[in-house]
Amino acid sequence: MRRRFFTDRFDSKSAIVRGDTAEHLGRVLRAEPGQLYELSDGERVWLARIESVKSSKRSGHQIEFALVEEIAEQEAALRIQLLISLVKFDRFEWCLEKATELGVTEIVVLAAERTDKPLLAAVAKRRARWEKILLESAQQSRRLRPPILRTASEETGKGKAGGVIRPKEAFAQNDAACKLVLSERRDAKLIRDALSVYADPSASLAIGPEGGWTDDELACARAGGFAEASLGQNVLRTETAVIAALAILGFTLGD
Repeated sequence: MRRRFFTDRFDSKSAIVRGDTAEHLGRVLRAEPGQLYELSDGERVWLARIESVKSSKRSGHQIEFALVEEIAEQEAALRIQLLISLVKFDRFEWCLEKATELGVTEIVVLAAERTDKPLLAAVAKRRARWEKILLESAQQSRRLRPPILRTASEETGKGKAGGVIRPKEAFAQNDAACKLVLSERRDAKLIRDALSVYADPSASLAIGPEGGWTDDELACARAGGFAEASLGQNVLRTETAVIAALAILGFTLGD
């Protein structure tokens, strides 16, 4: 199976890959003219042949491709939005990678009440790194496009740009057919039972911070139409909950 990479755009019968992706192709994969790879611009996929490999101190790595033939690509019908409260960065970035592999279409980073404040202060500096993780994971898993990443509120006030995204805002604005908030409460339904009433292929999954959701946040989730769901009696770390819940969603609601 051929490797897939992303390009900014297709120009008639050619495409150019630059930056980190071109460096990976050149340095790690030893790319050379004549080799075939798949390229995606987020909308279409082409089988492409390397025409030239260039590298300079001024412009960096650049690989030019000739487009051979378009490849039929159908995106999965299931659309999953992951609302994830920020946790320690090593675990959070692992969540980003695995969520991408499991088909999440949008990731919304939440500032929950129990989120550590120093983590929130570093979000702006980390965003470029997170987008790179999403891009590389999407290439590895041969997706049509990386997930959308949202780290800042779209709301504005008093002339200032929106800040962090609070759970209350994310819950209230959500319009997915299936809306689940993972909960450790004893009366929360098992996720398999909570999913049994949904058929529409759109879902929103909310996962709380270390320490769990506050009562007020759970109340906001319920007000926004979210159903509390449990992954069982064991208390899972965030990264474990992400993989388990997304795998169940994909199996239950996917194609």
